Amino acid sequence: MDFFQCIPLREAQEIIAKELTGAIVAFEQVSLVDALGRVAATDIAAIENLPPFSRSTVDGFAVRSADTFGASEAAPSLFTIVGEVLMGQPTDIELRPGQAATIPTGGMLPAGADAVVMLEYAEQPDPHSLLISKMIAPGENVVVKGEDIAYGSIILRRGQKITPAHIGVLAASGVTYVPVRQPVKVAIISTGDELVDIDVPVKAGQIRDVNSYALGALFTGWGCQVTRMGIVRDSFEQFYRALAEAAVTHHMVVISGGSSVGARDFTVKAIDGLGAPGVLFHGIAIKPGKPTIFGMVEGTPIFGLPGHPVAAMTVSDQLVKPAVRLLSGQKNTFQRTRVTARLNRNVASSPGRDDFIGVRLIKEGANNKAAPIFGKSGLIRLMAESDGIMHIPADKSGVYEGEAVEVLLLYDAD
Repeated sequence: MDFFQCIPLREAQEIIAKELTGAIVAFEQVSLVDALGRVAATDIAAIENLPPFSRSTVDGFAVRSADTFGASEAAPSLFTIVGEVLMGQPTDIELRPGQAATIPTGGMLPAGADAVVMLEYAEQPDPHSLLISKMIAPGENVVVKGEDIAYGSIILRRGQKITPAHIGVLAASGVTYVPVRQPVKVAIISTGDELVDIDVPVKAGQIRDVNSYALGALFTGWGCQVTRMGIVRDSFEQFYRALAEAAVTHHMVVISGGSSVGARDFTVKAIDGLGAPGVLFHGIAIKPGKPTIFGMVEGTPIFGLPGHPVAAMTVSDQLVKPAVRLLSGQKNTFQRTRVTARLNRNVASSPGRDDFIGVRLIKEGANNKAAPIFGKSGLIRLMAESDGIMHIPADKSGVYEGEAVEVLLLYDAD
């Protein structure tokens, strides 16, 4: 397969989506404290109302709101205090017209009451009398039973990534264990005779294995369980064995390097040799990341990424991240966190390919300016210095200074 016959980025994403739709990893039960960042495997419905009783949101006096109509500082309404609601205890008080009850924040609203008057609008001439100098509306300063969460309502939907707010809702609903998708197990294989690990002194002609660490950190941030399979030398037999092992023991395999058409790159041959359907595309119309490979081996997706760090991370963001979301059953597979910024200089692009350029965001008042960071795709510092990535679609020949562009934020949690 000739990678110079590149397919469009959108087509590559569609192929991946087609292959992985429905291929969701198994689920497991985890305790609520361990559920943060995981993906819900089922809908979870509330088994009780929240709050379980109507309660006051302020310190004050529970009343029938109709009894305050016409009340003002000049002509306050007179009430009789018939009791006190105690915090954390039920009450059997039942208010009749003209009656009120002392109530603390969070206290149970007595029967007959439908509002609470704040202390600053009330005056007690004696322990049993109350003057209210403000009209209040039904439901004022009250949260009614089930207003926050109603019994039977869905409080967490299948495919949602669990946030701290979800943890709070689940805790309030008494959920102690949550069914979540297992972490997507990703194997990273680094290839090349020139690579050494980060703790090995570098000799002439050698470079440290950057990608397995950078990509591993990226995938871990997405909630994956990452295995670094180590460095595989330029031997087809060694590479084939490592790939075969990884494909059997993991949900996904990512190969760093070995995606070009050099004589010593074995990725395509190995993927095709391991099982159907094999390589599905080799090459996409994107910069950086043109020689990217994607294939499937007996249900396991395999990505062959360029060895240059910026290219590998850019492709991961555009293709591997959606694949992880599909495998974990997440919704909004291609949704990204974006901000709008004004470009601070002209940037040329080649029509027919999608260009991704790192940018630094500069705050100017309420607006952002985007300053492109140019350099070769082998320079890892480009990603470290970038706040986001500017996308120039394939149908454009560039963007002009002052033009509004969308910037994809790097390392967003979604």
